Amino acid sequence: MIDFLRGKVVHRETEYVVLDVHGVGYRVFCPNPYAAGADKSDETTYYIHHHVREDAILLFGFPSREEQSLFRRLLEVSGIGPRVALGMLAAGRPEAIVAAVQQENYAFLTRLPGIGKKTAQRIVLDLKDKLGAIPVPAGAISAAGLGFGDAAAGAGSREGGTAWAEAKEALLALGYTEAEADRAWARVKPKAQEGDPAEVLTKLALQALYNGV
Repeated sequence: MIDFLRGKVVHRETEYVVLDVHGVGYRVFCPNPYAAGADKSDETTYYIHHHVREDAILLFGFPSREEQSLFRRLLEVSGIGPRVALGMLAAGRPEAIVAAVQQENYAFLTRLPGIGKKTAQRIVLDLKDKLGAIPVPAGAISAAGLGFGDAAAGAGSREGGTAWAEAKEALLALGYTEAEADRAWARVKPKAQEGDPAEVLTKLALQALYNGV
């Protein structure tokens, strides 16, 4: 069983990275493939969930133990598989997801990709008392109850709708500046399709930033 991998990112797609570990390339599915290992000379560590099924062996990787733990907790919920859990972590910050579960914030949870009302209720029922080990910073859930910064949400809503507001906040949480996020949106906007969720827009923006917008 693989617990973590440390190596250099040598290739990335919208769903995964290829991590070179001592000459062996591992395909690692991760929430935001363009968010880590931008400098190919640096080593990157992914904490791995090793998923085995009848027709495939898949590696899901995360930049922290907390995200790895949250991913595994989400898999305990009936109706949530690895792809849905990965989409949740791509669209929402882990601490915001934890806070939403603990506060029974269904409005936030149902905005995550693949999560309907019944699934959100199952998540809260199954996990509310099991996420105490994952830290939740103060302010993870905004006064509006949406889990995203009010200022960024307002600007994002004016510029590209609610999905982009969420994607922009994700970029800011990753350390990008407002100016960098706005430049990424200018590049992403022509490619974006109506109805694209925050997860998709975040990945497109990270790809644009990685390629040097």
